Amino acid sequence: MRADLTRHGVEEARTPADVDRLIADGTVLMVVNSVCGCAAGRARPAVGMALQHPARPSKAATVFAGGDEEATAHLRSILAQYGLPPSSPSMALFKDGKPVYMLHRADIERRDPTQIAALLTQAFAENCA
Repeated sequence: MRADLTRHGVEEARTPADVDRLIADGTVLMVVNSVCGCAAGRARPAVGMALQHPARPSKAATVFAGGDEEATAHLRSILAQYGLPPSSPSMALFKDGKPVYMLHRADIERRDPTQIAALLTQAFAENCA
């Protein structure tokens, strides 16, 4: 489940310090990964597709809900400050430490991977060019 993302160059954020370091500057896609079916069948494949787009974030990283509990809680607390509390799976695009785009679980559950990748690449085009 972790390798589904890391093989696409997504870095694991296993601690709160990792999360802070990764989102500090540039554009960063943060993925809240999980063991659920919509993460496996929708979210993780969509991330792999979206990261093939020419306009993409300078970094992509992930926390694993249920595995990297402190890192996941830390990312969720950061996003909650902006009124964007994520469940899992979810994805947030950060620009210089601030979230500029959020894809919630509800947005993922009702779409296929190609549709999710299209949403991500549109956000990349708007924020990572």
